[in-house]
Amino acid sequence: MESFKQYIYEGNKGLTIFDIDDTMFKTKARVQVIKNGKVIKILPPKAFNTYKLGNGESYDFGQFKSAELFKKTAMPIGKMISKFKAVLKNAVKRGSDVIIVTARSDMDDKELFLSTFKAHGIDIDKTHIHRAGNLGGSSASAKQQIFRKFLDTGDYKRIRLFDDDVSNLKALLNLQSDYNDVDFEAWKADDNGRIKKVK
Repeated sequence: MESFKQYIYEGNKGLTIFDIDDTMFKTKARVQVIKNGKVIKILPPKAFNTYKLGNGESYDFGQFKSAELFKKTAMPIGKMISKFKAVLKNAVKRGSDVIIVTARSDMDDKELFLSTFKAHGIDIDKTHIHRAGNLGGSSASAKQQIFRKFLDTGDYKRIRLFDDDVSNLKALLNLQSDYNDVDFEAWKADDNGRIKKVK
């Protein structure tokens, strides 16, 4: 595995993006697959990332909207939580930005949801959580819309993403040709918080 280093860029504003599920935290939230009014499959986040709905099937994301379930079952991935804190501290000092982009949609209790991050020592007030699940479509396409929104500001000379799902990382890298003056980095996180650069 490659080791991530804090880079210092003078005068160039950067944007660092972290995913939540299976990147920063593991939880017991699952996506249910419904057919004819019955649950036919229960998918953890990794399985959901690659699942294709069959005829008559639909998703139930109810567990991923529950702030209480998130708070009760969120298990921090230590190395990635430490990485997030270090990156955020460095970014605040140097005038760069750190955001969280999740495939989740709006939670049923925003303050309870945010309190989970605070409970693990994350200064959540210095970042913002963007919920790609509100946009519809696949996780990768919805996240790409958010990445593009930030890139379109022209404020950033570098952008990097930490995510456990390669399709989300590729969604970022696929934007490179549209932003030739921006440096792109994509880092795949494993279950233990180790990272490997994706090209």
